[in-house]
Amino acid sequence: MIKPMPSLLDKIHDPKDLRSLPVGELPQLAQELREEIIRTVSQVGGHFGGPLGAVELVIALHYAFQTPKDKLVWDVGYQAYAHKIITGRRELFHTLRQFGGISGFPHKDESPYDLFTIGHGATSISTALGLVSARDILGESYKVVAIIGDGSIQAGMALEALNHAGYLKKDILIILNDNKMAIAPNVGALTRSLNRILTDPLYNRVRKEIEQRLKRIPRFGFRLVRAAKRIEESLKNLLVPGILFEEFGLRYFGPVDGHDINALLATFQKLKNIKGPLLLHVLTTKGKGYPLAEQQPWKFHGVTPFEPSTGEFIKKSPQETFTQRFGKTLILLAKEDPKIVAITAAMPDGTGLVEFSQVFPDRFYDVGMAEQHAVALAAGLAKGGTKPVAAVYSTFLHRSYDQVIHDVCLQNLPVIFCIDRAGLVGEDGVTHHGVFDIAYLGALPNIAILAPRDLDELEMMLKFATNHPGPIAIRYPRGGIPTTPKPVAEFMAHLPHLPLQLGQSEWIRPGRDLAIIAAGTMAYTALEVAFLLEQETIDAAVINARFLKPFDSELLDLLSSRYRYVVTLEEGSVRGGFGSAILSTLRTKGTSPLHFLPLGLPDQFFQHGKKDLLLEQANLSSQKVFTQIKQFLGQEGVVSWERIVQ
Repeated sequence: MIKPMPSLLDKIHDPKDLRSLPVGELPQLAQELREEIIRTVSQVGGHFGGPLGAVELVIALHYAFQTPKDKLVWDVGYQAYAHKIITGRRELFHTLRQFGGISGFPHKDESPYDLFTIGHGATSISTALGLVSARDILGESYKVVAIIGDGSIQAGMALEALNHAGYLKKDILIILNDNKMAIAPNVGALTRSLNRILTDPLYNRVRKEIEQRLKRIPRFGFRLVRAAKRIEESLKNLLVPGILFEEFGLRYFGPVDGHDINALLATFQKLKNIKGPLLLHVLTTKGKGYPLAEQQPWKFHGVTPFEPSTGEFIKKSPQETFTQRFGKTLILLAKEDPKIVAITAAMPDGTGLVEFSQVFPDRFYDVGMAEQHAVALAAGLAKGGTKPVAAVYSTFLHRSYDQVIHDVCLQNLPVIFCIDRAGLVGEDGVTHHGVFDIAYLGALPNIAILAPRDLDELEMMLKFATNHPGPIAIRYPRGGIPTTPKPVAEFMAHLPHLPLQLGQSEWIRPGRDLAIIAAGTMAYTALEVAFLLEQETIDAAVINARFLKPFDSELLDLLSSRYRYVVTLEEGSVRGGFGSAILSTLRTKGTSPLHFLPLGLPDQFFQHGKKDLLLEQANLSSQKVFTQIKQFLGQEGVVSWERIVQ
């Protein structure tokens, strides 16, 4: 009987344990890490292809560098699952992305090995360069390594950081983790030989000595140095795709096979002794070790729970999502209007534009991870007479705020922002919650902001937006309409949709005692709360705001004259948000009601977990809102839906 091999992963509690292993055992450790990632992600969901592809890279980094003294700075961070496991979080790995568990991204509060809480792309080189500069100012001694993916390296921020790194000439190692296949033919015997030469200590020592001696030759010294560098760069340009980085002032090495641990370790050991800004190009395979993910990397980039043996995703509710309805509606509108074009920043699938890109390839623009460019491009398209629809996640629109202000709103151009993932997004957590868009867009002149209560209203709003003469934003949540008790669901299902008029709200339910004004899908929560209040003989009106800006001026006058108590409800930051704007407007008019209660997300960052748990934590569940309104009215008591049903 063959005994199973003892688990190496059981011995690893931190990188010191990793560095005690013989190099020959590291491939087995890589296999065990992959099995751990596959087992966990298949149960809880999360990013998948990227983490599998970076396993050997993670092992080699922690093996070659003295972490945490030496600093690893991750970009985006979902590639760092193996990093989490070998830095003391294996016992918690099953809680990945779960409420109260560990984050799906590096998180500064989880471990000293996570320097930053991250989730957005193209930040690592800038923050790593800051660490390097601080190190040198304080006279400290440690290595700093920035790891960035091929999707992030194209972003403007990353290119700005590369430019600065080349200018400063400080000791920093940048690793480009490239899981694309476009340059794979460059990986061969000639490339490996060239890289061995370029990283060899003797070569670099002789290179420096020759350079110094050539400079001392009268009249011709500097010319000879320049000629020698041109020869070296020409050789690199012939064999490797690194001349761009050399022009930035970095020394380029690679490509290196990112799944060859021996090659990675040998390269790291040599690069540690070379001074200045260095860039190592590492080629990896997305989904490495799970054949289905290797064959369909786009499908297994981020996954819901699935069956590992077949790759079949565990079926969820067939409920249509806002993203799906947006994609379908935009295609229908574009068939009728040839001026409609669509823009995304590396998120065609996430924003629902894949089918649009297939139906209208000449009217679709995927600009890559470049939200600033996406917005400015949309401004140019609008100025040129088309109707650009920029589909972007709320949290990523942050990155282009200056362009929204300067290139769109200041010019008063008819750009349509379709803001997906507005509100709490669940397991992706703190870096991905879209909770600030109402506040940061609401401060801007000229822009209209809409929030649909359901999918049909989204369809109406998108059609309305294509004929609006200025900037307009439509914010909608991840997934579909919220799950509510049967009486609420039936009421909303039979509620007709009135035609849209700029700045006009919708009365969902009349009431005499107080008014609840809801933004978007919070209308469902507001109605649920109204039914609960009804059991306490409190008659609450429910209003679907529809337009968060401009708000219904006639309704404002009516609120002031009819109601002593007004509540606003939004799944966004309460500070500077929708309710705050209404209260400010009422006070400016001098007609504010006696009592006003804005309810939204408090002034804090929210972590990851199921959305209903996060809403409960934020006091935005129906029961918590009901309790707050009771206290607002000066009453106590709790009514449950179980009591109403009985």
